[in-house]
Amino acid sequence: MTRVCSIFSQILQLIPRVEFEATVRKYRAERHARGFSSWGQFVAMLFCHLGHAKSLREICGGLAASEGKLRHLGVPTAPSRSTLAYANEHRPWQLYEAVFHQLLGKCSGAGREPDGKHSEISLQEQAAKHGCHGD
Repeated sequence: MTRVCSIFSQILQLIPRVEFEATVRKYRAERHARGFSSWGQFVAMLFCHLGHAKSLREICGGLAASEGKLRHLGVPTAPSRSTLAYANEHRPWQLYEAVFHQLLGKCSGAGREPDGKHSEISLQEQAAKHGCHGD
């Protein structure tokens, strides 16, 4: 059976939840969670970046419009503007810096051939390794 994954889902698959949750514990990022997880905030901020959203209203509205698909990404419901604002203000930024460096480390070596030369690896090829096929 062929699985079809959105590009958004494919990008999130590059960040293993186990590693993400270990980083959350390291930085004690759930201290001010108020029912909104660090993963939910990460998904919201990635959505913001990829969708070129310019305000909390755009982020929360966009996530609410695709709420059924959020569950598949590990986010039960779209956050309210006040919840997202609170998380952005109180969560340690070091968490997301560490996630960035983890991802950068994976991507740095991803396009290397055995002889050390670079080759281009597309997102589609990476997603195929995870069992997703974009159609």
